[in-house]
Amino acid sequence: MCNAYEQHVKWVEYCRMMQALELGIPTQQSDLDLPEHDDIRINQMGPVMRATANDREVELERMNFGLPSNRPEGGPVFNFRSEGRDFSNTHRCLVPASAFFEFTGTKYPKTKHRFTLNGAPFLAVAGIWREAQGNHPASFAMLTTDPGPDVKPIHDRQIVVLRPEDWAAWLWLTKPEAELLRPLEQVSLSVETVRKGAD
Repeated sequence: MCNAYEQHVKWVEYCRMMQALELGIPTQQSDLDLPEHDDIRINQMGPVMRATANDREVELERMNFGLPSNRPEGGPVFNFRSEGRDFSNTHRCLVPASAFFEFTGTKYPKTKHRFTLNGAPFLAVAGIWREAQGNHPASFAMLTTDPGPDVKPIHDRQIVVLRPEDWAAWLWLTKPEAELLRPLEQVSLSVETVRKGAD
């Protein structure tokens, strides 16, 4: 599943998108809250978008990619299956990204595929987040679903990419979850192979 994504969202693009969606940005936030990174991986910090107490305002907060596991020997939970779950009493968030990666092959290095959202300057992944626990910082995981037609040739699951018009609906849950947490229709995502693997 998706264990890495790219975050090259420009602050000006972010502000323009939020303005178009009529979503407010806290006045104290700036481009420093949206640092760029080529490859955010599990247990690295990345910005997430979450609703504030103010109506229709969204703040960026840096969190750890991967929720701490409830199992003693379990690793971090970075992808979280969405089917059959109720997220109404969960901290919901969006993970802004310029692209996400999927990998194929059995030998290292694996073949690396880069996905972007057509018709938008960047994408957002539906996620959940948790408050800091002990020495573990606030953290997030990306929700997954069955693969859509653009991802299915490469992987048997995919993260939930939301169209911009559904961002607020996920944060405030103003639409049915089943309507939001599903793959996009064909030709919504573009894919390119950015690294050929060993096999």
